Amino acid sequence: MANYRSPGVYVEEISLLPPSIAEVESAVPAFIGYTEKATLLVAGDLTDVPTPITSLADFKQYFGGPPTEVATNVTLAVDELKTGTQTTGFKTTITVNTANTSDHILYYALRHFFTNGGGRCYIVSIGGYTGTVAQADLERGLDIIANEDTPTMLVVPEAINLAAQAAYEAVNQKMINQAATLKDRFAIMDTYLTTVPKTSSSVNADVATAIGTIPVDGSIRRYGAVYYPYLETSYSYNFDFDALTIGTHTINGAAPTVPADDKTGVALSVLKNTASSMYNAIAAEYGKYHIVLPPSAAMAGVYSRVDRERGFWKAPANVGLMDVVKPRVSVSRSEHDLLNVNSDTGKSVNAILNMPGYGTVVMGGRTLDGNDNEWRYINVRRFFSVVEESIKKSSNWAIFEPNTSPTWVKVKAMIENYLYLKWRDGALAGATPEQAFFVNIGLGSTMTSVDILEGRMIVEIGMAVARPAEFIILKFEQMMQTS
Repeated sequence: MANYRSPGVYVEEISLLPPSIAEVESAVPAFIGYTEKATLLVAGDLTDVPTPITSLADFKQYFGGPPTEVATNVTLAVDELKTGTQTTGFKTTITVNTANTSDHILYYALRHFFTNGGGRCYIVSIGGYTGTVAQADLERGLDIIANEDTPTMLVVPEAINLAAQAAYEAVNQKMINQAATLKDRFAIMDTYLTTVPKTSSSVNADVATAIGTIPVDGSIRRYGAVYYPYLETSYSYNFDFDALTIGTHTINGAAPTVPADDKTGVALSVLKNTASSMYNAIAAEYGKYHIVLPPSAAMAGVYSRVDRERGFWKAPANVGLMDVVKPRVSVSRSEHDLLNVNSDTGKSVNAILNMPGYGTVVMGGRTLDGNDNEWRYINVRRFFSVVEESIKKSSNWAIFEPNTSPTWVKVKAMIENYLYLKWRDGALAGATPEQAFFVNIGLGSTMTSVDILEGRMIVEIGMAVARPAEFIILKFEQMMQTS
């Protein structure tokens, strides 16, 4: 109360509205991997520094482009088709030695992320293109990003290029452990194997081999999701195309009879300078050879796009992927059944399918703990994470406020107003707000006198999060003619 000492008119403004909740961002992935450089403009080393960016142009400016591949890893075989002296076409075979191409795919992964709807994200550069992918580097990057409060997703696409599956599993275990510990982020993971092997007698065992032992503890599986298979993208390797040389040149399948006609060993730059039709034929065929990427980065973009267009309570599934030629493996119905619901491992793997008329579509929306009724769906887990973090950060004003009824009323009204808006947007199920959520706080309700004496203000919040219609069941029956 003001201390009035002299006669006059005084004005006091009284706030009748409760504090409001500022919602945290729901889709801010953190990418960890190797980059061409890590420089802030002309000075400043960004290695091991979490750096926010908003576009691929930002990434190029700070971290450079893709690794330059060695030209000898491409073999060109050209069969010149002739009728008499007239060339009628070229049969070109291009073979890329993928075993010797660079393991550093973060640039391509970021490109795929932004193309599929990604926005703001964090980059942790853990080194340059000087060696192989190392478990210690990736784990160091995870430790660094753990200190950042903003990221809500963890993506480590280069983990698939670790030399041993045990190292891959350790990195992914660290990812999901961090998400479970901090409870404000979600791990998006890939399978270690490009394709699920078909060698064992049980497809269940094949799936178990593909995703490994991560995570051992079932209680943390809800904080991560795995996607399968890898994707053939529309991107090409960063070879100096004109520096490539023709490995073998034949004419109608036979060696050229005139030595001057033999183009074996000729660099494409020479053909280009002569405006050769052979150069154009090779370039057209080379453009059909594409990079295969794990799906985690594209899925991070899908999460961002769905959150922006529909809301973070919408399952990131039944969504088409951009810049994808096709999934690396065609998943059959029986395989999809075992990926989605696996009674042996208790782990669900979300399948990406090539659907006629729709393109490449994500047809799975489950966490790795896909057999758990409570935390089965990705959108449910992420909704709770966003709401928990938003309410926690917006409740700081109540610290050291009197632990009495007026404060309780403000806190309850603040949370109820926020959840009412979520219910109105369709995030919560229920015909009325009372059916969709509840907020309890008060002495005798959530607190005892001992709680108040020890300075604890306890709020209980319940939410009925809308779950996706995963199985649409149409029942038909034949009616008998009645007239």
